[in-house]
Amino acid sequence: MAGTEARPGTEARPGAEGRPGAEGQAGAESRPDTPGTTLALTPPAELRAHLTARLGTAARAWLHRALDEAAAHPGTHGPISVWELRIAEAGRRCGPEHADAARVLILHAARADADAVTRVYFQGTAAERRAVLHALPHLVPGPEALPLVEDALRTNDTRLLAAAVGPYAARYLDPHQWRHAVLKCLFTGVPVDAVADLDRRAHRDAELARMLGDYAAERTAAGRPLPEDLHRVLTFTDPTATPPAPAADCGTRGTDGKES
Repeated sequence: MAGTEARPGTEARPGAEGRPGAEGQAGAESRPDTPGTTLALTPPAELRAHLTARLGTAARAWLHRALDEAAAHPGTHGPISVWELRIAEAGRRCGPEHADAARVLILHAARADADAVTRVYFQGTAAERRAVLHALPHLVPGPEALPLVEDALRTNDTRLLAAAVGPYAARYLDPHQWRHAVLKCLFTGVPVDAVADLDRRAHRDAELARMLGDYAAERTAAGRPLPEDLHRVLTFTDPTATPPAPAADCGTRGTDGKES
């Protein structure tokens, strides 16, 4: 919808649930029972069974109708597809704690391709954008949707950042972008558990170790505490690394220059 891109936390489309911005605001949603990385890794059939077992009767009936509509009318129909409207309704219909999973399932049922997920992402609320990022590994077999990940990594929305560093990013982000995504998680407080494939991609990555050492040195020099996860990531880059808390040790490096 040209010229009507919604910034995270606002509603941009007809049919959006609740009062404007309610779902995108920090603290407006309770913790989901299926974390983001799990959403991205769970096969859709298993995710559907998990979700329907937790929904009430009315919400379950709505979800089944929404998935049937999306499967029967995939792609784009007119200015906005019916399944896109259902994505906007999901928080109100299924509850905010289940909305991410419902949206992932609708996107999958609609067989949304890279163009479709891009449209939904840039027209959507923060919550809808997050669901798109979770759905990417299920829907886009190549790097065509990387601009969505890159856009999310430029925000300071921690839930959007956590969704952006899932399995799709692990598969397609280049080493430079991926290292900066890890650093952004550290300084925004996103737990590194959200970073898919962290141990493999960080393994003996000397450049990431250098960046972590520089970051630790800057914080130590400023008298600021180090993120709890920093040493954990550093140990992936070099199993012999020591905690970087003392200023003299902040330059710990990896043992080779291997790219992830």
